[in-house]
Amino acid sequence: MDYSAGKFVLSHYYVRVIECSSGIPFILPVITHDDLIDKYSEILDGLLLTGGVDVDPLFFGEQPRGTREITPERDVFEMKIVRKFMALNKPILGICRGMQVLNIAAEGSIFQDINDEVPGVIKHMQEAPRWHPTHTIEIVPGTKLGKIYKKSKINVNTFHHQAVKEAAPGFCISALAADGIIEAIESSKHKFVIGVQWHPEHLAFWDKASLRLFKAFIEASSSRD
Repeated sequence: MDYSAGKFVLSHYYVRVIECSSGIPFILPVITHDDLIDKYSEILDGLLLTGGVDVDPLFFGEQPRGTREITPERDVFEMKIVRKFMALNKPILGICRGMQVLNIAAEGSIFQDINDEVPGVIKHMQEAPRWHPTHTIEIVPGTKLGKIYKKSKINVNTFHHQAVKEAAPGFCISALAADGIIEAIESSKHKFVIGVQWHPEHLAFWDKASLRLFKAFIEASSSRD
């Protein structure tokens, strides 16, 4: 969810895909009070981190270079609630910016601008329709993501200029693009904490594998184990 000019803005695709996966979607307004974030974390079964603008590089110990628009209140909120959810071992699914927030919150790092920092990078900001996959990724066999997608290679859509640089401690890389950009990470210490760099919410309505990702998230969120 983006927060700017006093407004909360969220694509309806996130709501629809949770509904279609038998989940009950709640849109969370950005708050920064710890006691309210604790309440969110206690009440909710799972956390979906959506796409959006860049993360303030101060959160991962860097000065701004390739970072563009940021939303400071959202950064603070998401860092806090991610750490709370991980401490409670509750499911998290991070999408695009959400994957980057997840990695930073767990003490990983990101590239501020892959076009400046990664030699030979392919185009990761497509101009094709959002539902159209434009590049291929390789999924690591044996990972949670691999078991969900049941494929070693898939085509994905792409809308980002930042990406995970080093996976956080306790996380493994579960997918890579042809240029080496990290396309998915997952925690080896939690029952379901996965981040993906593409936007499966735009693919899920015609791609069964993408829909399985959300269904797996909802199933994990519904489990009391």
